[in-house]
Amino acid sequence: MNLAALLIRAARARPDNLALARGLAPHADYRMLADRVQAIGGSLRGAGLKPGDRVALAMKNCPEFIELLYGIWHAGLCAVPVNARLHPNEFAYIFRNSGARLAAVTPDLADTLAPVCDVLPDLERMIVTGEAEFRALYAGERIGLADVAPTDNAWLFYTSGTTGRPKGAALSHRNLLHCTLGYFSDVDEIAEGDAVLHPAPLSHGSGCYNIPHVARASPQVVLESGFDPEEIFALIRHYKGSSFFAAPTMVKRLIDHPAAGNVDVTNLRSIVYGGGPMYVADAKRAFDLWGAKLIQIYGQGECPMTITSLRREEIADVGHPRYEERLASAGRAFSNVEVRIADSEERTLPPGEVGEIQVRGEVVMNGYWRNPEATAAALRGGWLHTGDVGIVDEEGYVTLKDRSKDMIISGGVNIYPREIEEALLTHPQVSEVAVIGRPDPEWGETVIAYVVAGGTRPAPEALDRHCLDCMARFKRPKAYRFVETLPKNNYGKVVKTELRDLEARRTHH
Repeated sequence: MNLAALLIRAARARPDNLALARGLAPHADYRMLADRVQAIGGSLRGAGLKPGDRVALAMKNCPEFIELLYGIWHAGLCAVPVNARLHPNEFAYIFRNSGARLAAVTPDLADTLAPVCDVLPDLERMIVTGEAEFRALYAGERIGLADVAPTDNAWLFYTSGTTGRPKGAALSHRNLLHCTLGYFSDVDEIAEGDAVLHPAPLSHGSGCYNIPHVARASPQVVLESGFDPEEIFALIRHYKGSSFFAAPTMVKRLIDHPAAGNVDVTNLRSIVYGGGPMYVADAKRAFDLWGAKLIQIYGQGECPMTITSLRREEIADVGHPRYEERLASAGRAFSNVEVRIADSEERTLPPGEVGEIQVRGEVVMNGYWRNPEATAAALRGGWLHTGDVGIVDEEGYVTLKDRSKDMIISGGVNIYPREIEEALLTHPQVSEVAVIGRPDPEWGETVIAYVVAGGTRPAPEALDRHCLDCMARFKRPKAYRFVETLPKNNYGKVVKTELRDLEARRTHH
C-alpha cells in the first residue's frame, strides 16, 4: 500500500478539515493538500524522476515538508529527510550515499547547501521552498497514485553508526504503515479534529507521527519559533486535542518554564516522549502539573518509534506498588513486534537477566541502504540487534541499562563518540582521545572529551574551532579533560567505564 493513499482517502472523507498550519495561521485544508500532492508528484515524474529514485529533504519544520513528503510517495519515489542541524560535510555524505537526484531545502540552508549540491554528480537540482522553481511544483500535471510494492522504500532514515558514518535505514511503505498501526494500538487514540503539533524535527520521530494524523484527517501544526514553550502553550490553548512528540529535554524545558503551572491544558491530549530516558523526577513533576498526559515510547530509526511503550494509564498509576520501577522502564512491547533480551550466543534470556534488546516484526527496516555487511550484522538470525542493553521483568516491562555502542543521547539526539574522537584525532596537538557522555539534568547527557596531548597542550577554544570545522555544533564536547594517559585493558582498548567513574567523581566534588 502506498502511504500517500492515506492522504487521498482523508481528503475524500474530510476535504474541508484543516490539514496544515504554521502556528495559528492556516496553510491548507485536506482538499488543497491532496491537490498539491498530486501536482508535486506529477512535477517530479515530469522532471524525469523514476519510481524508487531518492529525493532529499534538507528542511527545517514547515508545511512544505509534508506537502513534499506525500508528493514524493504519491509519485512512487523515496524520501530522504535530513536533520537540518547537520554540518555541510554531513549533508554532502548523505546526499551522495543516498544517490538523491533532487534536494529540496528551506531558505535558511540554501546558501550553505548550494556549493555542496553543485559538486555531487547524482544531484541534478536543488530547489528552495518559497522560490519560483518550488512554486512551479504546484502547477504540475495531476497524476494518479503510483502503484508500489509493500517492500518498496519510502524513507531512508539516516542514523549514525559506531564508525561515525551515518547509515541509511531503508524503511518501506509496509514498515511505516505498521509504525502507524502501532501508534493506534499502543500509543494514543485520535478523535475527529484532534491536532498534532511539531516542535520536534519532522525529519525524525515527529515526521513518523504525521502519518497517523493524516490517516485521521487531523490538523498538523508547525511552530513559527521552532521550539518555544510560550508558543506551545498558546497553540495548546488554540487547537483541540493537541498532542506532540518531544525529547525528554524538551519536556523538561516545558515544565521548568515559569508559566508551566498556570497553563490551561484542557486541550492537551498527550505528550509522547522518547529518544532518550526521562528522569523519574521529571516524569512525576509533569504528571503533577498536567495530569495523565505523558506517554513514553522507545524505538530506533531501524524500527521507527515502535519497540516498547509506557502508556498514560501506567504513568498515572501512582498507587501501584512498583510505580517507580515502571516509570523508570521503557514500557512493554508494542502489539505488532516481538521483543526479547538475548545473550552473546543469541539465546533468549529469562526475565531479570541483562542482555541485548532485540526486536522483530513488520516494522523493522528492510536493511541499511547500500550496506549489506551492516545489514547482515544488524538483522542476523531474523532479529534487529538494537545495540541497547537491558532487562525485561516478569510483567514484560523493558528497562534500558546501558548502550553497548557507547552512544550519547543529548536533547533526544543520538551522538556517537567515535565520530567526535576521529575528528579530534586529526588535530595536530591531540595524541589520544576518548569521548563519553556525562549525565545532565537538562539535556539528558552532555559530551565530554578526555584528551592526551601530543606535545604542547592545545587550548580548548582551538579544539572547539576544530570540531566546528567538521561536525554539527551540537556534537562538539562541552568540556575537555586533559590527562597523561587513558585507562586501557589488556587488549589496549580504552575502558570508558573508568572515565565515566572519574567524571562522576569530578562532578560530585
